[in-house]
Amino acid sequence: MTKIEKLIYELCPDGVEFKELGVILDYEQPTNYIVKSTKYEDNFDIPVLTAGQSFILGYTNEDFGIYIADKNNPVIIFDDFTTSFHWVQFKFKVKSSAMKILKKKDNIEINFRYIYFALKCINYNPQDHARHWISKYSKIRIPIPPLPIQEEIVKILDKFTELEAELEAELEAELEARNKQYEYYRNEWLTFGDDVEFKELGKIASIKRGQRVTKSQLNPEKSFPVYSGGVTPMGYFEKNNQFANTITIVKYGTAGFVNFIKEDFWANDVCYCIKPNNNLINKFLFYFLKNKQDFIQSQATDAIPLHLPTDAIYSIKVPLIPISEQKRIISILDKFDALVNDISIGLPAELEARRKQYEYYREKLLTFKEKNKSE
Repeated sequence: MTKIEKLIYELCPDGVEFKELGVILDYEQPTNYIVKSTKYEDNFDIPVLTAGQSFILGYTNEDFGIYIADKNNPVIIFDDFTTSFHWVQFKFKVKSSAMKILKKKDNIEINFRYIYFALKCINYNPQDHARHWISKYSKIRIPIPPLPIQEEIVKILDKFTELEAELEAELEAELEARNKQYEYYRNEWLTFGDDVEFKELGKIASIKRGQRVTKSQLNPEKSFPVYSGGVTPMGYFEKNNQFANTITIVKYGTAGFVNFIKEDFWANDVCYCIKPNNNLINKFLFYFLKNKQDFIQSQATDAIPLHLPTDAIYSIKVPLIPISEQKRIISILDKFDALVNDISIGLPAELEARRKQYEYYREKLLTFKEKNKSE
């Protein structure tokens, strides 16, 4: 029997009390701590926070309206719309008022760090764009075991958090090294000398704009993803206008971004679709264009949003090498690409496995039978 199992057996054999979050936590509106200027600089001292995924947006030199948190007086910042949150134990300012600053109530004997871990086990998906803390989230009930059990859980999960951070840092460093190695080999294999014939892309490939589809036409129940300016679809549409394994280059916004769509899809009018003639394999052309992405992006006009002129794409010089050599280069680069980018194998999958393992143990430690409730 582990130490925590022994504590639970001794202190709460009949289950534990559950309480609403609003009963044990106070909140403060962040109005007094909103940053005035968004001209952030890395050499400034005060972090500007959001409770969303970005967390630290930048640093400000404003010396007023600062929330003073530290290791002895930590807080949880809670996004009132998305319900995401972060543990904070340093002084800060905030970007907007769309959050709550949470602290434990003075009259409650509880380990605040335990509450933070308990919040991570809550499965709540906001269904509307509304402030959720007062209306719904604060009414969620969580288990409150005796203080010795809370402290032991915190000790275990803090250690897990520390180990997880160390492992993720190691894996991310390895992933970065593999990325650099991949970029090096891609550049090596896709750099050609004067002995190779080059032709303009517009003369050896079909280049066509996608077709506009509005957000109101999108439906998650439809079959075909809609791509415009990134690696993830903007939504789903009822039909496709492109087939799998098509190269796209973004025209507006993230202008010059090169992508390779591996499924049938709808290309929105924000991007160009590239289809090479019989002398080029589309995957080879993709790798070549991806290797020149920095150059392609540099051709965008200084407009809002950024705009890549059609002539800039048509005039890209592409090497014409034997099909057999194209296939050999594709085989080499595919292996690097899979190792670095495919979430189902390699290092990214290992990172995901570490996170899942941590979440499993956290859920296990924070699952209790409620007192006076039947099993």
